[in-house]
Amino acid sequence: MPPKPAHDFPTATTAPPNLLRPILRLPGVLSASGDKKSTHYLKISQGLWTKPVRLGARAVGWPSDEVASLINARIAGKSNEEIRDLVKQLESARGAGTRVKGLSDSAQRKD
Repeated sequence: MPPKPAHDFPTATTAPPNLLRPILRLPGVLSASGDKKSTHYLKISQGLWTKPVRLGARAVGWPSDEVASLINARIAGKSNEEIRDLVKQLESARGAGTRVKGLSDSAQRKD
């Protein structure tokens, strides 16, 4: 039986598609990953972490299921190339055309 992760976030592979995906701000991501801020942004530039989701003019965050997936991949001993592939999969899944119920088409458009 695989060890239980230290967090209770759903992972990208276990979360049902209609489950609310909490967004973690930078302090939460750094706490979960154990990285420092400079290391975190270095990983993003190297393709080893997903790019942030824009929440507002000066606010960004990361979907908690993506954070959990990346941490679990690192714990599982995945190589940097395998993690880069995972990052690409996670980022492409963001743009899968998921619609938000109750918003007009113009509000759904990506800018």
